Amino acid sequence: MACETLRHHCGVMGVWGDENAAELVYHGLYSLQHRGQESAGIVSADNDRFHRQIGMGTLAQVFSGPATLRELAGRSAIGHNRYSTTGSASQYNIQPLYAELRDGPVAVAHNGNLVNTKKLRRSLQEDGAIFHSTTDSEIIVHLMARSRSDQVRGKLVEAVSNVQGAFSLIVLSDHALYAARDPYAWRPLSIGRSPDGAWAIASETCAFDLIGYEYVQDVEPGTVAVVNDGGLETERFAEAEHTYHCVFEHVYFSRPDSRVGGEYIDKFRRKMGKHLSQEHPADDADIVISVPDSSNTAALGYAKESSTKFEMGLIRNHYVGRTFIQPTQTMREMGVKLKFNPVGGVLRDRNVVVVEDSIVRGTTLHKLAALLRSAGAKELHVRVSCPPIRYPCYYGMDFPSRDELIATGRDVEQIRRQIGVDSLGYLSVENLLASVPQKHGVGYCTACFTGDYPIPVEDAEEETGTKYRYRSARDEEDEED
Repeated sequence: MACETLRHHCGVMGVWGDENAAELVYHGLYSLQHRGQESAGIVSADNDRFHRQIGMGTLAQVFSGPATLRELAGRSAIGHNRYSTTGSASQYNIQPLYAELRDGPVAVAHNGNLVNTKKLRRSLQEDGAIFHSTTDSEIIVHLMARSRSDQVRGKLVEAVSNVQGAFSLIVLSDHALYAARDPYAWRPLSIGRSPDGAWAIASETCAFDLIGYEYVQDVEPGTVAVVNDGGLETERFAEAEHTYHCVFEHVYFSRPDSRVGGEYIDKFRRKMGKHLSQEHPADDADIVISVPDSSNTAALGYAKESSTKFEMGLIRNHYVGRTFIQPTQTMREMGVKLKFNPVGGVLRDRNVVVVEDSIVRGTTLHKLAALLRSAGAKELHVRVSCPPIRYPCYYGMDFPSRDELIATGRDVEQIRRQIGVDSLGYLSVENLLASVPQKHGVGYCTACFTGDYPIPVEDAEEETGTKYRYRSARDEEDEED
């Protein structure tokens, strides 16, 4: 049976060595709920007995009472929040995945997207593999099952050495908790430790803050990390000349109170706002507002640099779910009004700078502009803290096809007219990269802005017949020369 390749961004969390492991994973996943709201799951290990609880919906919907957590016994557990593209909402795709391998049970939680899925899946099916899901994460389980290694660590190293693309993985066995990160380090993955010596691994460090664990280090690119009662060990399985961190994690996806390489995301977003103000000032602006919550810190940076007062011009309703799946057109059209409410006293008769983190399809911002004008805003000047998104992502962000992106085939003036604002300015790629950490060997993926894909995208080329531009580290060195 043919299956679609899924692009998904998720939150993963694991704990080893704590009697309340499942409960700690549950709380950690709450901190990572912004990374996925479609489904959630936790698997715990009580010696060689595994317990699994999964379901569709948010964490609170899946784990509706204390009884669900009491069933997840053991000193170790992993969990997963999932968000994926349309068409993949299925119980079969909920993680963590669970499998009985030859040498014992394992559970797997994956954030990212593999780019050689179709080739590997065909090869495995021809070899007799039977797939139960349409998620690329199951490929890793099958590769582990076929490994001749007699240790889970060896099986995992062999599996991740044969896949390409973005992956930050957590694997649980009855002997240890494992983490693996692709050589390009697309997605974040960090290690924390409790005062009592228990270990945790999570997509973002904000999960450690909630459960009282200290951030220790990031999982290094191309590395498998193993934690158990004996401590922490690491093994390098692949080298890369450059890393390609997803720069959109800094722009939007990661929480501002999370740390990457020991530095807070908040710091980078304020720099984006500062550079945005320098690049696209709005001299006659009275106030700066954000589109809460993801653009709050960039808006603060813009306001400080431009010496313009920051105001709360929009109030967000945090109890609204995904409005685009509402059953009627009337309810869908109410989406923006349900999610945001303008503060008329702040906006009336003011020239307003609206700082947004990104524009994808443009439909929400078009409706939001109309809402702000109805509240009395005199002029609307939209400033976006990233460049125009013109290309799909094949490494784990849910950006749609090019036809659905508002920046495809339109210049900035055409986009401005489309969304109905008085002026529009985007942060340049150069200033975006100037806002994030610059260290030797550290690079960023900007494919959604530039179309320069750091590694070949085999599945996308096969599916669309389009040859995507492959940008190598050598290309970058040649340009510098």
